[in-house]
Amino acid sequence: MKLHDLRPARGSKKERKRIGRGTASGMGKTSGRGMKGQGARSGGGKGPFFEGGQLPLVRRLPFRRGFTNIWRVEFTPINVGRLQEKFGDGGQEVTPETLVEMGMIKRSDKAVAILGDGELTASLTVRAHRFSQSAKEKIEAAGGTVEVLPAEN
Repeated sequence: MKLHDLRPARGSKKERKRIGRGTASGMGKTSGRGMKGQGARSGGGKGPFFEGGQLPLVRRLPFRRGFTNIWRVEFTPINVGRLQEKFGDGGQEVTPETLVEMGMIKRSDKAVAILGDGELTASLTVRAHRFSQSAKEKIEAAGGTVEVLPAEN
């Protein structure tokens, strides 16, 4: 086989239809648009939300107010009670990476917020992006330390 023998696979190339080039072409006279009517006109046809004259769904629904804040930071909440369950023996470091290893959160690149629900007796070094006031108090009361990580989007 040589370069001049190469051909595209059969059926992979399709000739474009030359519309409006006489009756012999099979696409002459009305050029596949049929006889008169909306579809035969230039710019004719119905829009994407046309429902046959019925009031379209987009007009039936109430107007959506407000806006979406594109800079919003989603926090994954973890309660101190859950930290007690998983890191109960104390003396450990709690970071988003260790929380992923323990199966408490799915992704370490999301911001983590530590909340104060539950009791904590273990002395832990907790690194997270946000702490509630009660969580901070409970961690420090148990002899642990709190370190705030910078929150990223």
